[in-house]
Amino acid sequence: MSEWKAKRFWKEATVVEEAGGFGIRLDGRAVKTPAKAAMIVPTRPLAEAIAVEWDAQEDLIQPGTMPVTRSANAAIDKVRHQHAEVAEMLAGYGDTDLLCYRADSPDSLVRRQAEVWDPLLDWAETRYGARLVPVAGVMHRPQDARSLALFSAHVHAMDNFALTAFHDLVGLSGSLVIGLAALQDARPVEDLWEISRLDERWQEEQWGIDEEARAVEAVKRAEFLHAKRFHDLAQRG
Repeated sequence: MSEWKAKRFWKEATVVEEAGGFGIRLDGRAVKTPAKAAMIVPTRPLAEAIAVEWDAQEDLIQPGTMPVTRSANAAIDKVRHQHAEVAEMLAGYGDTDLLCYRADSPDSLVRRQAEVWDPLLDWAETRYGARLVPVAGVMHRPQDARSLALFSAHVHAMDNFALTAFHDLVGLSGSLVIGLAALQDARPVEDLWEISRLDERWQEEQWGIDEEARAVEAVKRAEFLHAKRFHDLAQRG
Protein backbone atom coordinates (compact mmCIF):
# COMPACT_ATOMS: atom_id res chain seq x y z
CA MET A 1 0.00 0.00 0.00
CA SER A 2 1.14 3.58 -0.49
CA GLU A 3 0.95 4.00 3.31
CA TRP A 4 2.41 0.56 4.03
CA LYS A 5 5.70 1.27 5.85
CA ALA A 6 7.94 -0.87 8.01
CA LYS A 7 6.83 1.09 11.08
CA ARG A 8 3.45 2.29 12.26
CA PHE A 9 2.97 5.97 11.51
CA TRP A 10 -0.69 6.53 12.47
CA LYS A 11 -2.57 6.80 15.72
CA GLU A 12 -6.05 5.68 14.67
CA ALA A 13 -7.71 3.70 11.88
CA THR A 14 -11.28 4.74 11.09
CA VAL A 15 -14.01 3.76 8.66
CA VAL A 16 -15.61 6.31 6.36
CA GLU A 17 -18.50 6.01 3.95
CA GLU A 18 -17.40 6.52 0.36
CA ALA A 19 -19.04 6.50 -3.04
CA GLY A 20 -19.53 2.82 -3.79
CA GLY A 21 -18.83 1.49 -0.30
CA PHE A 22 -16.62 2.08 2.70
CA GLY A 23 -13.01 3.16 3.02
CA ILE A 24 -10.41 3.07 5.78
CA ARG A 25 -8.48 6.12 6.91
CA LEU A 26 -5.26 6.24 8.92
CA ASP A 27 -5.37 9.59 10.72
CA GLY A 28 -7.43 10.84 7.80
CA ARG A 29 -5.21 9.37 5.08
CA ALA A 30 -6.98 6.92 2.79
CA VAL A 31 -5.65 3.36 2.72
CA LYS A 32 -4.80 2.14 -0.74
CA THR A 33 -4.06 -1.31 -2.13
CA PRO A 34 -0.57 -2.41 -3.24
CA ALA A 35 -1.56 -1.39 -6.79
CA LYS A 36 -2.51 2.04 -5.41
CA ALA A 37 -6.22 1.55 -6.00
CA ALA A 38 -8.66 3.00 -3.48
CA MET A 39 -9.39 0.52 -0.70
CA ILE A 40 -13.19 0.65 -1.04
CA VAL A 41 -15.07 -2.38 0.27
CA PRO A 42 -18.78 -3.16 -0.04
CA THR A 43 -19.86 -3.31 3.61
CA ARG A 44 -19.16 -1.51 6.86
CA PRO A 45 -18.45 -4.76 8.77
CA LEU A 46 -15.70 -5.63 6.29
CA ALA A 47 -14.21 -2.13 6.51
CA GLU A 48 -14.33 -2.30 10.30
CA ALA A 49 -12.52 -5.65 10.28
CA ILE A 50 -9.78 -4.13 8.14
CA ALA A 51 -9.53 -1.12 10.44
CA VAL A 52 -9.18 -3.44 13.44
CA GLU A 53 -6.22 -5.15 11.74
CA TRP A 54 -4.51 -1.81 11.15
CA ASP A 55 -5.19 -0.68 14.72
CA ALA A 56 -3.73 -3.93 16.06
CA GLN A 57 -0.33 -3.22 14.49
CA GLU A 58 2.35 -2.11 16.91
CA ASP A 59 5.74 -0.58 16.14
CA LEU A 60 6.51 -2.78 13.15
CA ILE A 61 3.87 -3.66 10.56
CA GLN A 62 3.20 -7.39 10.30
CA PRO A 63 1.28 -8.09 7.04
CA GLY A 64 0.87 -11.74 8.04
CA THR A 65 -1.44 -10.63 10.85
CA MET A 66 -3.77 -8.82 8.43
CA PRO A 67 -5.64 -11.53 6.48
CA VAL A 68 -8.79 -9.48 5.88
CA THR A 69 -6.74 -6.62 4.42
CA ARG A 70 -4.86 -9.09 2.26
CA SER A 71 -8.06 -10.63 0.88
CA ALA A 72 -9.55 -7.21 0.17
CA ASN A 73 -6.37 -6.31 -1.72
CA ALA A 74 -6.75 -9.48 -3.80
CA ALA A 75 -10.39 -8.69 -4.60
CA ILE A 76 -9.56 -5.17 -5.75
CA ASP A 77 -6.17 -5.59 -7.41
CA LYS A 78 -6.53 -9.06 -8.92
CA VAL A 79 -10.02 -10.54 -9.08
CA ARG A 80 -11.63 -7.29 -10.23
CA HIS A 81 -9.42 -7.32 -13.33
CA GLN A 82 -9.58 -11.09 -13.99
CA HIS A 83 -13.08 -11.94 -12.84
CA ALA A 84 -14.07 -14.04 -15.85
CA GLU A 85 -10.81 -16.01 -15.84
CA VAL A 86 -10.98 -16.71 -12.10
CA ALA A 87 -14.63 -17.73 -12.30
CA GLU A 88 -13.95 -20.04 -15.22
CA MET A 89 -11.07 -21.69 -13.42
CA LEU A 90 -13.11 -22.29 -10.28
CA ALA A 91 -16.16 -23.53 -12.18
CA GLY A 92 -13.83 -26.08 -13.77
CA TYR A 93 -13.50 -27.83 -10.41
CA GLY A 94 -16.99 -29.20 -10.99
CA ASP A 95 -15.63 -31.57 -13.61
CA THR A 96 -13.05 -32.98 -11.17
CA ASP A 97 -14.79 -32.41 -7.85
CA LEU A 98 -13.26 -34.14 -4.84
CA LEU A 99 -16.67 -35.47 -3.81
CA CYS A 100 -17.03 -37.40 -7.07
CA TYR A 101 -13.82 -39.41 -7.01
CA ARG A 102 -14.44 -42.47 -4.88
CA ALA A 103 -12.40 -45.42 -3.73
CA ASP A 104 -13.34 -48.85 -5.05
CA SER A 105 -11.95 -50.51 -1.89
CA PRO A 106 -11.85 -51.18 1.00
CA ASP A 107 -15.56 -51.39 1.70
CA SER A 108 -15.29 -49.35 4.89
CA LEU A 109 -13.88 -46.36 2.97
CA VAL A 110 -16.35 -46.79 0.13
CA ARG A 111 -19.23 -46.67 2.62
CA ARG A 112 -17.85 -43.69 4.49
CA GLN A 113 -17.39 -41.65 1.32
CA ALA A 114 -20.96 -42.39 0.28
CA GLU A 115 -22.36 -41.57 3.71
CA VAL A 116 -20.49 -38.27 4.04
CA TRP A 117 -20.21 -37.02 0.46
CA ASP A 118 -23.50 -38.10 -1.15
CA PRO A 119 -25.64 -35.75 1.00
CA LEU A 120 -23.67 -32.75 -0.26
CA LEU A 121 -24.11 -33.83 -3.87
CA ASP A 122 -27.84 -34.20 -3.13
CA TRP A 123 -27.90 -30.73 -1.59
CA ALA A 124 -26.20 -29.23 -4.65
CA GLU A 125 -28.72 -30.86 -6.96
CA THR A 126 -31.62 -29.50 -4.92
CA ARG A 127 -30.09 -26.03 -4.59
CA TYR A 128 -28.78 -25.54 -8.12
CA GLY A 129 -30.61 -28.12 -10.23
CA ALA A 130 -27.27 -29.61 -11.23
CA ARG A 131 -26.11 -33.14 -10.46
CA LEU A 132 -22.52 -34.32 -10.23
CA VAL A 133 -22.11 -38.08 -10.51
CA PRO A 134 -19.61 -40.06 -8.38
CA VAL A 135 -17.18 -42.39 -10.13
CA ALA A 136 -14.91 -45.11 -8.77
CA GLY A 137 -11.17 -44.69 -9.25
CA VAL A 138 -8.99 -41.76 -10.21
CA MET A 139 -9.45 -41.68 -13.97
CA HIS A 140 -11.25 -38.57 -15.17
CA ARG A 141 -14.80 -39.00 -16.42
CA PRO A 142 -16.53 -35.89 -17.75
CA GLN A 143 -19.57 -34.66 -15.87
CA ASP A 144 -22.85 -33.70 -17.51
CA ALA A 145 -22.31 -30.54 -19.57
CA ARG A 146 -25.66 -29.04 -18.56
CA SER A 147 -24.88 -29.43 -14.86
CA LEU A 148 -21.46 -27.87 -15.30
CA ALA A 149 -23.00 -24.95 -17.17
CA LEU A 150 -25.48 -24.33 -14.35
CA PHE A 151 -22.71 -24.28 -11.76
CA SER A 152 -20.56 -22.08 -13.99
CA ALA A 153 -23.30 -19.47 -14.39
CA HIS A 154 -23.65 -19.23 -10.64
CA VAL A 155 -19.90 -18.80 -10.13
CA HIS A 156 -19.65 -16.14 -12.84
CA ALA A 157 -22.45 -14.21 -11.14
CA MET A 158 -20.46 -13.76 -7.91
CA ASP A 159 -19.12 -10.31 -7.14
CA ASN A 160 -15.38 -9.71 -6.78
CA PHE A 161 -15.32 -10.14 -3.01
CA ALA A 162 -17.41 -13.32 -3.00
CA LEU A 163 -15.28 -14.77 -5.78
CA THR A 164 -12.11 -13.99 -3.83
CA ALA A 165 -13.40 -15.97 -0.87
CA PHE A 166 -14.71 -18.71 -3.12
CA HIS A 167 -11.28 -19.08 -4.72
CA ASP A 168 -9.78 -20.20 -1.41
CA LEU A 169 -12.76 -22.28 -0.30
CA VAL A 170 -12.65 -24.30 -3.51
CA GLY A 171 -8.89 -24.43 -3.94
CA LEU A 172 -8.22 -25.54 -0.37
CA SER A 173 -10.98 -28.17 -0.30
CA GLY A 174 -10.63 -29.38 -3.90
CA SER A 175 -14.40 -29.20 -4.27
CA LEU A 176 -16.73 -26.80 -6.06
CA VAL A 177 -19.64 -28.24 -4.10
CA ILE A 178 -17.95 -27.77 -0.73
CA GLY A 179 -17.14 -24.18 -1.66
CA LEU A 180 -20.76 -23.49 -2.59
CA ALA A 181 -21.99 -25.21 0.57
CA ALA A 182 -19.75 -22.94 2.64
CA LEU A 183 -21.08 -19.78 1.01
CA GLN A 184 -24.67 -20.95 1.43
CA ASP A 185 -24.24 -22.16 5.04
CA ALA A 186 -25.38 -25.64 4.06
CA ARG A 187 -23.14 -26.98 6.86
CA PRO A 188 -20.96 -25.33 9.51
CA VAL A 189 -17.71 -24.33 7.87
CA GLU A 190 -15.68 -26.41 10.33
CA ASP A 191 -17.69 -29.49 9.34
CA LEU A 192 -17.14 -28.78 5.67
CA TRP A 193 -13.39 -28.68 6.23
CA GLU A 194 -13.54 -32.09 7.90
CA ILE A 195 -15.65 -33.42 5.03
CA SER A 196 -12.92 -32.34 2.63
CA ARG A 197 -10.37 -34.28 4.71
CA LEU A 198 -12.26 -37.57 4.78
CA ASP A 199 -9.59 -39.53 2.92
CA GLU A 200 -6.82 -38.11 5.12
CA ARG A 201 -8.73 -38.98 8.29
CA TRP A 202 -9.25 -42.54 7.08
CA GLN A 203 -5.53 -42.86 6.35
CA GLU A 204 -4.74 -41.59 9.84
CA GLU A 205 -6.98 -44.25 11.33
CA GLN A 206 -5.04 -46.92 9.47
CA TRP A 207 -1.47 -45.65 9.89
CA GLY A 208 -1.49 -42.99 12.58
CA ILE A 209 -1.20 -39.23 12.52
CA ASP A 210 1.63 -37.57 10.62
CA GLU A 211 2.40 -34.52 12.75
CA GLU A 212 4.14 -32.68 9.92
CA ALA A 213 1.18 -33.20 7.61
CA ARG A 214 -1.19 -32.06 10.36
CA ALA A 215 0.83 -28.87 10.83
CA VAL A 216 0.52 -28.09 7.12
CA GLU A 217 -3.19 -28.85 7.28
CA ALA A 218 -3.67 -26.52 10.24
CA VAL A 219 -2.46 -23.61 8.10
CA LYS A 220 -4.81 -24.56 5.28
CA ARG A 221 -7.72 -24.98 7.69
CA ALA A 222 -7.14 -21.48 9.08
CA GLU A 223 -7.13 -20.09 5.53
CA PHE A 224 -10.36 -21.97 4.74
CA LEU A 225 -12.10 -20.57 7.83
CA HIS A 226 -10.79 -17.10 7.03
CA ALA A 227 -12.20 -17.28 3.49
CA LYS A 228 -15.64 -18.00 4.90
CA ARG A 229 -15.35 -15.14 7.38
CA PHE A 230 -14.19 -12.77 4.65
CA HIS A 231 -17.16 -13.74 2.48
CA ASP A 232 -19.62 -13.17 5.30
CA LEU A 233 -18.15 -9.79 6.19
CA ALA A 234 -18.31 -8.71 2.54
CA GLN A 235 -21.95 -9.76 2.15
CA ARG A 236 -23.30 -8.38 5.43
CA GLY A 237 -24.62 -4.90 4.92
